[in-house]
Amino acid sequence: MEPTLFERIVRGDIPSHPVARGDGWYAFLDVFPRRPGHTLVVPVRGVPRLSDLDQTERHALMDGVCEARRKLSVAFNTDDFLVLVHDGAGAGQEIPHVHVHLLPRTPGDGGRALPALWPAEAGARADDEALAALSLTVSHA
Repeated sequence: MEPTLFERIVRGDIPSHPVARGDGWYAFLDVFPRRPGHTLVVPVRGVPRLSDLDQTERHALMDGVCEARRKLSVAFNTDDFLVLVHDGAGAGQEIPHVHVHLLPRTPGDGGRALPALWPAEAGARADDEALAALSLTVSHA
């Protein structure tokens, strides 16, 4: 199987702009940033879904997110971040390699909350009975 774009970046075959690196993960600036400091944190092993990572890899990835966040927090003088994962192609993942988007948020950045992504559905209170039924189904899956 051919290596993913991110595997090639991790190996150094494709140049990148590093933010941080650790055991099992690499964080680098996105070349198509949504805002300044937009960083991608990837596991070294290229798999498409979070559930494809083993427990050690998942822990390492989250350690990488925290370390990259720490560095970006200093650089952008903020404690606020949007942390986002597209888990699979149907969720908007463009490269089949798990990656976490880390975007520093700063006052006046014009950023909006997650409900703004689906404005037609935002703001309506969900039915508690439907939520209870879904919770019961999911928690017993």
